[in-house]
Amino acid sequence: MMFDAIVIGSGMSGGIAAKELCERGLKVLVIERGRKIEPGKDYTDMQQPWEVPNANLINEDELDEDYEIQRQTFALSQVTKHFFVKDSEHPYEMPEDKPFAWIRGYHLGGRSIMWGRQSYRMSEMDFEANAKDGHGADWPIRYADLAPWYDHIEDFIGVAGSKEGLPQLPDGDFLPEFPLNDGELLFKGAVEKAFPGRKVISGRAANLSKARPHHEELGRGTCHARSLCDRGCSYNAYHSSLTSSLPAAERTGNLTVITDAIADSIVHDPKTGKASGVRVIDANTGDRTTYEAKIIFCCASAIASAQILLNSKSEAMPNGLANSSDMVGRNLMDHLFALSVAGILPDGPNTTVHGRRPTGLYIPRFRNVTEDGADYIRGYGYQGGAMRMGGPGVAAGKIGEELKQAARQIGPWMIFMSGFGEMLPNADNRVTLNNAKKDQWGVPLLNIECVHGENEMKMSKQVIEDGAAMIEAAGGMVINKAEKPGTPGLAIHEMGTACMGKDPKNSVLNKYNQTHDVPNVFVTDGAAMASSGCQNPSLTYMALSARAAHHATEFLKEGVL
Repeated sequence: MMFDAIVIGSGMSGGIAAKELCERGLKVLVIERGRKIEPGKDYTDMQQPWEVPNANLINEDELDEDYEIQRQTFALSQVTKHFFVKDSEHPYEMPEDKPFAWIRGYHLGGRSIMWGRQSYRMSEMDFEANAKDGHGADWPIRYADLAPWYDHIEDFIGVAGSKEGLPQLPDGDFLPEFPLNDGELLFKGAVEKAFPGRKVISGRAANLSKARPHHEELGRGTCHARSLCDRGCSYNAYHSSLTSSLPAAERTGNLTVITDAIADSIVHDPKTGKASGVRVIDANTGDRTTYEAKIIFCCASAIASAQILLNSKSEAMPNGLANSSDMVGRNLMDHLFALSVAGILPDGPNTTVHGRRPTGLYIPRFRNVTEDGADYIRGYGYQGGAMRMGGPGVAAGKIGEELKQAARQIGPWMIFMSGFGEMLPNADNRVTLNNAKKDQWGVPLLNIECVHGENEMKMSKQVIEDGAAMIEAAGGMVINKAEKPGTPGLAIHEMGTACMGKDPKNSVLNKYNQTHDVPNVFVTDGAAMASSGCQNPSLTYMALSARAAHHATEFLKEGVL
């Protein structure tokens, strides 16, 4: 069967691409390599603590055998492990001295089920950075090109946040913010007084603090502030493809979805110079099928999309589809992560917190904005929060009656922050195929090679120093701080492997997310990013996807494709 469009991947960008294409009247096939997810069956947010096996811990032997990589993410637990791949079944390669933690979920909706929902716009300075300092390909678009699509996506998914008027973190179409608690307000006042160029704001999150009518029409409800989001949400209060964009696509009558369908490669027709379809492997039987379409959107995630393009070799394109620049797979980036600082606020307010917000505080980038960076370029922001300690934390080291009394007391406020820093594009950080080794479906294994550079290491040092200084400025005592960034990949913000650019010689995609070499192939997931910024990138992926879908549809109407 011939479709108007095929979308590879059903996650953050794939769901939006499918929705936008379907709503513009195209017949769309979504190909998902993982299984079908059913919220009523697979979500675990309604399980009570006493219903969760093994105190929500996974057996160490099982972790060692099946989750060697996935165990490194905080979100993996007994009740969420079915959302994560088993590393034993989905191997990849990496140099021993260059570890990379590829955190994955193969199922309908992809990692939009498990994402942290932090939703921030990139700014004009982010889109200009490559051109100004010479690292990476110059973005072919600027903030003004994407701003209306940010508006469009924020309205559809629902983002709670506050308007702050910061040039480095543009405001958007927000639902009411989740307010800072009393400990965070104390911290905010102290930090903004001591460091006038810094701001402490509520984290902008894709949770419905107040559902709008169009959210409710899709069966979504206002957030109950239970902070169990990593288990799935039975109220559909946070945005995911499964309960938001794919249902919107489905109601058009134009959507077809196949699961357990591994996209092996894209078929190139040398006569037309275009792609004609996608080769698919049935994950259960191994049977191979080719689906045909007029346009193809590659939204499998940055690393997986690079794998598909590299594996799409032909006589006309021996280095892989759309790879005349040799840039497919290169410039792999992930944000600096796990740069955490924690402290105690002994003079915090004598108040307690009710409920569990789905977000905390955010400190937008200030280095190389309102304050200079010492010996590095670009910058970083912080995510974190404050909470009152109590119970076991206060009772540690006590026994008997003393332990019982202490366990009833509320302790001091604890504050923690984790820095997210920008990683520079580097062509040597890359994904390649090992054609001599295949996975269980006969697809060449990936080799991932990615390390932090000198700029990242210099930045990391100051992330920790600034975090500690802000805690101390609030009268706090630092009790723990990281020594170095976490393994690349752990931020789960991988991007850059098929970057946008103005010049086909140093980039893969043009300003519409079309590949320079094959005009009817679009890539709109993290692979498209020419630089990383320091903001969580999913909102940008979705805005790029919606914008590309609009232009792809117009090109079809005009007969260009």
